[in-house]
Amino acid sequence: MSGESDGGRPSEATPAPLADESDETVDLGDVGWADAPALAIFWVLAGVVFLQFFTRYVLNDSLGWTEEIARYLLIGVAFVGAIIPVRKNTHIYVEFFYRYLPARIGRGLSTFVDLGRIAFFVAVTYIAAKLALRTNQKMASIELSKSVVYWVVCAAFAAMTVYAVGVAWRHWRRHTSELTEPGPPAIMD
Repeated sequence: MSGESDGGRPSEATPAPLADESDETVDLGDVGWADAPALAIFWVLAGVVFLQFFTRYVLNDSLGWTEEIARYLLIGVAFVGAIIPVRKNTHIYVEFFYRYLPARIGRGLSTFVDLGRIAFFVAVTYIAAKLALRTNQKMASIELSKSVVYWVVCAAFAAMTVYAVGVAWRHWRRHTSELTEPGPPAIMD
């Protein structure tokens, strides 16, 4: 049989060699200082989750504050991390219509999308600020106001607004956008 060696026993199948990951170059050219807060919150979250796992399953005596703080850090990672695709202008979009519409209509629709995105970010920034101002409740595990979480969300949406205005301005100056002329996204610095 084809799968057996000389002694009648099956031969060990040797797996195909994996591509050496070190052969691939990693391009970190699009990572900027504006991404640092999201990365910092992410690594603090990773540390808190590891601490939670270690104390619960290794020491069998869980720290009470880790679960709540991990939840709030996850909120921070989500909203502060959302700044990155706004800065890079890489949020998802449907390009189907732009391929089949005349260029002039596509340009108008692209401007409408830019203005709608700015309006959304401004509105949510305002709502988050109002919510943060009205929140007086403390966190359950530590003596810190929950409004801190809402202020982080508010600051993240304010940053997204600034970057969205920059992207819209760039689109307006160039009379084109990634929607009307697909290609590699231009990154805001």
